[in-house]
Amino acid sequence: MFTGIVQAVGRVQSIDGGVLLLTPPEDFAPDGFDLGESIAVNGCCLTVVRQDGNLKFELSPETMARTSLGDLANGSLVNLERAMLPTDRFGGHIVQGHVDATGVLLSITPSDNSTVYRFQAPLEYDRYLIDKGSVTVDGISLTVVNPKEGDFTVWIIPHTLQETNLISRSPGDRVNLEFDVIARYVEKMMSAKS
Repeated sequence: MFTGIVQAVGRVQSIDGGVLLLTPPEDFAPDGFDLGESIAVNGCCLTVVRQDGNLKFELSPETMARTSLGDLANGSLVNLERAMLPTDRFGGHIVQGHVDATGVLLSITPSDNSTVYRFQAPLEYDRYLIDKGSVTVDGISLTVVNPKEGDFTVWIIPHTLQETNLISRSPGDRVNLEFDVIARYVEKMMSAKS
């Protein structure tokens, strides 16, 4: 499980044939990583299969079909978060690292001390977008503002902009979206009663 609090931004070295190789910052895990460890890469839970200064991940066809990881190129910046320990502070919201869909960044608008990012999610996921509810965009726990027909905004403070890959994003970019898991469970339970 993750919290959507990005711990580091890594850089893609290569992505080819379902293999992703990236370099994390040196201070991300000074003691190294465990083989088999789960790391959220742009919000997608991936398994470390090799670590030697770089991290290697194998991407299944399902992962490639469901996420925007296939859009990555050499040099792309990616958000990184290690799986939560039971003793960690819970700072964001419950994030599984199971991407529900990809969305598109529509616009970026500066506004006083924030930057407003506007996204379009697939229409069938609109029911999970609740004003002041949570959404995960590329692994970042964010607050939904003014959702309507899959269109929603998030207000990004300067700290979040500097500490995530949002600073490198442009309108038209695809992003990974994970919607609130609690809302999905409640929906499933309520539909079973019908």
